Amino acid sequence: MATLPNPLPTLAADPGGRALGLRLPAGALVDTTAEGPWHEPLLWCARERARPGDRELLEPARRRGLLPVVLDVGGGHGGPDRWELAPADVSYPGDHDAGEVLAEYWQEHAADGAPWPGADTAPLAEQDPDTVAADVGDALLEEGGPLKDPRLTLVPARRSADIPAAIGWTGAVHHEADAGRLGAVLRDWEDRFGIRVTALGFDHLLVSVAAPPATLAEAEAVAAEHFAFCPDTVRHAAVPSLRAYAEQRVLAGRTWHFWWD
Repeated sequence: MATLPNPLPTLAADPGGRALGLRLPAGALVDTTAEGPWHEPLLWCARERARPGDRELLEPARRRGLLPVVLDVGGGHGGPDRWELAPADVSYPGDHDAGEVLAEYWQEHAADGAPWPGADTAPLAEQDPDTVAADVGDALLEEGGPLKDPRLTLVPARRSADIPAAIGWTGAVHHEADAGRLGAVLRDWEDRFGIRVTALGFDHLLVSVAAPPATLAEAEAVAAEHFAFCPDTVRHAAVPSLRAYAEQRVLAGRTWHFWWD
């Protein structure tokens, strides 16, 4: 996948990131993949659990081409060095059409044979997506939140939607082995709804949403996209229909959380 020059190797000799204008806590570079060491670090991950307010430490890294995200290393799966990352198997998100990717997923997983309804549109975010992402990120770090063991992380990526592809994330491998195709959808949602990839776990992904659907009709259309993107999330949502999922999980929601079995 095409990437910008990777600033992470600088941290090998400068763990605190002073040369990059950063004040990083203790952490480690990760280059471990399913096939062995990658030719350069894929990410930097803090060693200790993140707390509310800690995420501000990572914000200056944006100017250096490093994007902040929170990794959840709990749930018995360990850290990203045990996630069987596969960057060599990732295509470039920009090479795929998000609508075509979603339509293909829908055809494969829609049980009733219903035709793909097509992607809806939405206005651009009125709130700054990065501000919303920072607020959501802080909330995720509260004790008792959805993340079992959150760690501050930096990833070299052009845009937030590219974070899973940039590290070769394989959390959705039973649904889609190429994180670049997932990235095409995330890029589309980034443009339409102001999403940011805020947290990643071994098999789950959480995005903040700056411009969520404001009407039930819009939310139902987006619910169909969610089902195509991650059928397990909708099937295990304990709701009787896509309409109910739209009402409870999509309409005016500031976070979308996806989990693959």
